[in-house]
Amino acid sequence: MIRRTWFTGLAALALVLVPAEVFPQEATPNAVASSGLALTRAKPSAVGMSNKLVPRLDSVIKAAIADHATPGATIAVARRGKLVLLRGYGHTDWAKGAPRTTDSTMYDLASLTKVVATTTAAMILEEEGKLDINRTVASYLPEYDVPDKRAITVRMLLTHASGIRSNFPLWKDAKGREQYFAGMVTFPLVREPGSAVEYTDWNMVLMQFIIERISGQTLDQFVQSHVFEPLGMRDTRYNPPEALKPRIAPTETEDFRGGQVWGIVHDETAWALGGVSGNAGLFSSARDLAAFVQMLLNGGSYDSIRLLKPTTVARWTARQRVDASRALGWDTPSPQSSAGRFFSARSFGHTGFTGTSIWADPERELFVVLLTNRVNPTRDNQKIGPLRRAVADIIQQSVLDSPLKQWEDSPVRP
Repeated sequence: MIRRTWFTGLAALALVLVPAEVFPQEATPNAVASSGLALTRAKPSAVGMSNKLVPRLDSVIKAAIADHATPGATIAVARRGKLVLLRGYGHTDWAKGAPRTTDSTMYDLASLTKVVATTTAAMILEEEGKLDINRTVASYLPEYDVPDKRAITVRMLLTHASGIRSNFPLWKDAKGREQYFAGMVTFPLVREPGSAVEYTDWNMVLMQFIIERISGQTLDQFVQSHVFEPLGMRDTRYNPPEALKPRIAPTETEDFRGGQVWGIVHDETAWALGGVSGNAGLFSSARDLAAFVQMLLNGGSYDSIRLLKPTTVARWTARQRVDASRALGWDTPSPQSSAGRFFSARSFGHTGFTGTSIWADPERELFVVLLTNRVNPTRDNQKIGPLRRAVADIIQQSVLDSPLKQWEDSPVRP
């Protein structure tokens, strides 16, 4: 039985769903012999999933919107290269007359930027022999060659074990990239590098600077030419132009920024860096991210495009430490995580502060992309956690052709 105690008693939400369009195959118009599955549409039963999956997800997401967890949501669910759900729910904003969400509604991805852009760029540079994650940060950024930070390696950045903490609001005073980087160099560490894991945005900001120093391109230029264009991800970009604003879900209302943040990055660090950052700043849609995640489940290829080697994908998405859930850039399931109770230990994913998340399970060949703007109108809204876990559990419980196993527990019945 699906537990719905977190929204028990809510009134039913009258909601007209926007029909999901067929996944755009024209994204790769010159496709020849396929080197990896390209997503196509199918019913859940065609890939060993219950046909009750869609109505169950409809119910839980509608209830969350009625409970003001978010004004709207877009979801993509696939298994074995078949999209079983690609749909928008609710609206982009709470304001009357706001557009209904669709599979092409663009969301501020927040920290999903860390994996979709920054981590992927680093994987590519490693394969090209230009990045060694066991080298020190200072070997790539000589400005970082200071006594307390000299021992920090690229691997420590990727696993959030650098000893850096970024809760200091440097964005309030730093003007531009040079001042921000200088402030990061002088800010003291909170612990010995490598001694423990503490998730922090500055790790991925430093990764951005390393990527840019190696490649000679800004991060947005690099990922546009090396990732988004090859995969046909037409909705994915930093600093979207004004013309795309009607398709973008607004985020938080912040008086110091003149009101509601809409079409401009929500994250203050990325904002201070001009909208392009290794930790945040990317905007995208569920249909684009579906192709991206399927590429990873395919072992680095999508349709006629090979972006990464299977061994690279497997190594970077695997847990790196016994005392923490972090992979290289990515995260893996842990108790009370947004992956819920049933994603396998080999799964990988990430969340974004604005209300976005990705989880992929190689063992069951499935993924879920859930995009919301839960910070609209305030970041104090904490209702996204139960929604993420409920969605993840419903998807895993819908798989009928393999045993359902609770995370770090004995097998359970669906």
